[in-house]
Amino acid sequence: MIAEGGFQSLQWLMTVLIPPPLRRDRRQHAIRARKCDAMQQIAPVERSKETARHTYDKLSSWYDLLAESSERRFRTLGINLLAPSEGESILEIGVGTGRALAPIASRLGDEGRLYGIDISSGMLAVAQRRAVRAKVDRRVQLVQGDATALPYQDGSMDAVFLSFTLELFDTPEIPVVLSECRRVLRAHGRLCVISLAKEESTATRVYEWVHHVLPAMVDCRPIYTGDALEAAGFGITATRRAHDFGIGIDVILATPSPV
Repeated sequence: MIAEGGFQSLQWLMTVLIPPPLRRDRRQHAIRARKCDAMQQIAPVERSKETARHTYDKLSSWYDLLAESSERRFRTLGINLLAPSEGESILEIGVGTGRALAPIASRLGDEGRLYGIDISSGMLAVAQRRAVRAKVDRRVQLVQGDATALPYQDGSMDAVFLSFTLELFDTPEIPVVLSECRRVLRAHGRLCVISLAKEESTATRVYEWVHHVLPAMVDCRPIYTGDALEAAGFGITATRRAHDFGIGIDVILATPSPV
């Protein structure tokens, strides 16, 4: 056992021998490792992507009746936090029925562009019709695809927006999606994520049990959003935590951390 004075001397010696950049690197590595461990504690996704695609195709015509009333206020908060501006190129991952298209595209001006990607062709068809009705379709480009392999060039986006989408991906895929977000973002780009928040609460445990029993119908599950973002190399610039029927909802704005 090291005496108190000896321990203090050892601390001083380590401070002298280990340069500050290396100490920072070790601390950052330890923080990222802890955050990665936390991500392993969230519930797994127990349905395949093909099942998800098929389910959303069937739900597309009446999905808004199920989700719009609960998602609207959080989506509006996220868009305001993202603060789209004229001339920007913005990507929405998980477009769904296109409820965010007009609120974002209307702020981009004639030179701005809103790109959207979704796994479901049925959802994209509804979203395209909504963009036409809102007269923003000339600013919007939608494609069917998977966010683990985004079909966009490096550094091509000013901002990326995900609303109740990140938590649909299985735990090993979440860092892949965030890595793709980082890849397509410009150096000072912005990422806004709205997601169910993992909390220690009865409401969360009940929700996770329902997710386990009915994975095809209740496919979102709470995640450690902030930890996932920081582990993927993002710095959080603003965060809001709200609740809906006792379930935590995170609305987080982040930017890529310097490499």
